[in-house]
Amino acid sequence: MDILTLSALAAALWGAAAGLLLPRAAYRLSVEPDEDWRDRCPDGHTIAGPGGGWLGRARCADGSRYGPGTAPVALATALVCALLALATGTRPELAVWLLLAPVGVLLAVVDFRVQRLPDPLTLPLAGAALVLLGGAALAPEHAGSWRTALFGALALGGAYYVLFLLNPNGMGFGDVKLAPGLGAILGWYGWSTLFLGTFAGFLFGGLYGLALVVAGRAGRRTSIPFGPFLIAGAYVGLLIGAYAA
Repeated sequence: MDILTLSALAAALWGAAAGLLLPRAAYRLSVEPDEDWRDRCPDGHTIAGPGGGWLGRARCADGSRYGPGTAPVALATALVCALLALATGTRPELAVWLLLAPVGVLLAVVDFRVQRLPDPLTLPLAGAALVLLGGAALAPEHAGSWRTALFGALALGGAYYVLFLLNPNGMGFGDVKLAPGLGAILGWYGWSTLFLGTFAGFLFGGLYGLALVVAGRAGRRTSIPFGPFLIAGAYVGLLIGAYAA
């Protein structure tokens, strides 16, 4: 078994383990704007456990389940991490992608459930990405540019903010807060990767909205969760950028 395959298997195991910890956080964060984060299960039991009750399966002490399913979240996170490992190889930035991938999965799950991207996740994402990529830039054999990652964060954040000002109903401010983090990640591999990942996100969101309209489940003014598609597009761009680097 070659080192790339071993790396992908290790990444998949990491992703599965991280995914097992996400459902409880997804449940607690899936609230409407201006509501406090959930601290009780649907039956009224206080949520407690690892990480102050934020990490683990969404399950009560009596065994009843709530929130997103553990298996789908764990499998999705494992697949994301495995593909990132295959595309990136053993370059040092892989550690950054594997640390940030569960955050992206968690954001996508929450946004799909309540159309909200929580500030405690979106706001630190860009800072964490730039700090971690700064460490990767100091390691030998990296294949990206920290300067372009910084400029990418500023550019995408600024562009989304302009889009929000032009059409507040078409893009939520949570998407604007998400943009600098995605810009930093995509910018690491250059402007072409940034443009590709951004275009893919809008394409995925547009196709999803069109499918809902065709199926009669939405109208032209129906609001859809855009964050998951921005994240999916960034993921596709990152895979292509990492493979081509």
